[in-house]
Amino acid sequence: MSDKTEIRTDGAPAPAWVFSQGVRKGPLLQVSGQGPQDPSTGEYLHPGDVKAQTRRVLENVRAILDAGGASVEDVLMFRVYLTKREDFAAMNEAYGEFVKANCPSGVLPCRTTVFVDLPHESMLVEIDALACVA
Repeated sequence: MSDKTEIRTDGAPAPAWVFSQGVRKGPLLQVSGQGPQDPSTGEYLHPGDVKAQTRRVLENVRAILDAGGASVEDVLMFRVYLTKREDFAAMNEAYGEFVKANCPSGVLPCRTTVFVDLPHESMLVEIDALACVA
């Protein structure tokens, strides 16, 4: 069995509760759900703008992937959590731009999108990721 390693970076917001930004075990890297926070201040950004929040969330996810030795190309699965069904199209547009720009192979990651309540009132979107680093 390979050891489990915590992944931490200043390039993404510090975890607010009792969890790691990311955990790597063997070739697998799980990134905790990220919100639209400024990595240096923890401030929630872009209130009411799900497209801008999605971009920020994905940048936070990418920072943790990078810190764990992975890239967006290595992501097998993104899970997207939205608070409002009517935000799906705008989130999907920002998400599509991001993955197409960061997956040069053209093989896009799998994705699940669910509609939920999120921990902070201003969060419209949260995204986590599972990557495999060969």
